Amino acid sequence: MSVPDLKFPRWMFRGAAVYGVMSLVPLYVLPMPPVSPETYYGFIGCALVFQWLFWIIGGDPAKYRPLMLAAVAEKLVFSVPALLLIFWGRTPAVVALFAVMDVLLGTGFLIARRITPA
Repeated sequence: MSVPDLKFPRWMFRGAAVYGVMSLVPLYVLPMPPVSPETYYGFIGCALVFQWLFWIIGGDPAKYRPLMLAAVAEKLVFSVPALLLIFWGRTPAVVALFAVMDVLLGTGFLIARRITPA
């Protein structure tokens, strides 16, 4: 029995973690949060915790395969509402860049799960 190539799942999750940290940490230094501070900083903190989870999954995709669906859900809980709010005109269109990126990452996570052996 051959060992499956897990380069893509490793790269997918570790790359997502790096992207996430790089895009979230600067939000801590915005001069004025756009919503109530506890909601804003709580969102950033929770999202950063998930970047840590992505990094862990990327270290051993086969071992942490059960967590991959939670990773997909993390991407959808932001992207789907954000895209709907943009469609309804309740959120600036620039948010679509991040929402679409999360849809792409979630899709990559699903592909990584598919090729990772159970």
